[in-house]
Amino acid sequence: MRALLKDGIGIFTPQGFLDGGSGESFLSLEDINATTDLKVDMILVSLKKVVFFNKNGLDIFMKIFAKVRHANNVAVGFCDYDEKKYNAIKVFYKDELNFSLFKSKEIALLFSSSFKNKSKNILLYSDDKSQRSAMAIELHDNGHNPVIAQSEKEFIEKAQNKEAYDLIIENTFLGQMGQKIATRVTGNAIIYTISSFLDAEIGNKFNIEYHNNSLNVGFRLFIFDAYKVISMNVHAMNFFSRLASSAAEFNASVCFVGLSFEKTPNTFKENLEDSGILFYNQMDDILQNKELLKELGASSAANNPKIRVLTKQLVTELPRFIDATVQTIEMMTNSKAVKQSAQINEIKIIEKDNKIASSIGYYGDLDGMVILIFPKDIAKKACELLISEKTDDIELILDTLAELVNIIGGKIKTMLSNENISVDITLPRTYNDVDSLLEVIEDRKGVQVDLEFNNDKFLFFLTR
Repeated sequence: MRALLKDGIGIFTPQGFLDGGSGESFLSLEDINATTDLKVDMILVSLKKVVFFNKNGLDIFMKIFAKVRHANNVAVGFCDYDEKKYNAIKVFYKDELNFSLFKSKEIALLFSSSFKNKSKNILLYSDDKSQRSAMAIELHDNGHNPVIAQSEKEFIEKAQNKEAYDLIIENTFLGQMGQKIATRVTGNAIIYTISSFLDAEIGNKFNIEYHNNSLNVGFRLFIFDAYKVISMNVHAMNFFSRLASSAAEFNASVCFVGLSFEKTPNTFKENLEDSGILFYNQMDDILQNKELLKELGASSAANNPKIRVLTKQLVTELPRFIDATVQTIEMMTNSKAVKQSAQINEIKIIEKDNKIASSIGYYGDLDGMVILIFPKDIAKKACELLISEKTDDIELILDTLAELVNIIGGKIKTMLSNENISVDITLPRTYNDVDSLLEVIEDRKGVQVDLEFNNDKFLFFLTR
């Protein structure tokens, strides 16, 4: 199959049915390799002429995508689909969606590096906040003017003024943007959603490695959204009791919200309370109570009992961590980074005033965390694009900063993947002041790199 080549994108257009039986006849690795020899930076499969597809049919492309991404370091994915096809793909791959989806060729072109400096006014929306931020950053980097709708209602209202925008983006997804885990962060509390009947299987479904690395990064409050839980048995009770005991080593808190004991013995609740688990009726009982948040640990951090030694391999990969950080912040602040110094030691912060921080963990072939300390002016400037306005609201700045750091983490993950180093990342933890951060990383040694952006000092710290 020959590819349509346009502005750095190779587009293959199969026809008919993709059901796994005849899919291999549509496209081969040789077809794609022939295209990548022509220096494209994106390989897409158009679904415009596809009448029907199932997961078996798409899986053939997934295998080819994985090979070509590794061999040629190009973006891969699908384009030219309607909302029904888009939703089907999202259902098929759920948390394994590591390729891109572009509603049309025109939208895909906006994200091609070969299409830079052809400025467009763009309205964009995704119900995934990280995706909204990632798309806005990529579009801005390519010279466009993105307007981010923060809600579906706002998007519908703005989309009615079609003359104001050259293109409107929805039902689009950028692959390789980080770890997709069934959890969320609100007010520096990690919230897990659980449902149905809980039994021994909870131990297999729960990502304990992710949870432990979140503790390492500095998260101290974990909330289980249990509104949809029907009941649990003794195996699930024992699992949560062990989880609470291990969290206690970090002075972390584990809470359940909305759990009904109509079909669960009250003795289970007593046993869970004895292990340190707290119970609340409503999520707002915790999240809207700042004093309680501080008491439970979401607004302050406690010492980490497990100090780990910096490894040679980690230091070797330092340039990739630095590049991902610097490239993103330079673009967001329209400034150039100037390196001041680098050293391996405990973190050293000379001036703590007017600084905020964030940390993000990674684990897999490498493990540890990246810590970024921002002067507030840099943080505000870096976040302006993502919230489409200037603000002094520190909670909004911290929330937006977490999205920015999540994107940096995704870039680190992709850069390491290109070197055959596989890692996953945690969600970012933010800090309103430097002292709270220092409680988490006290006595840890790492690589500290001091940088300047427009004469404002910025600190990068890589540690375990």
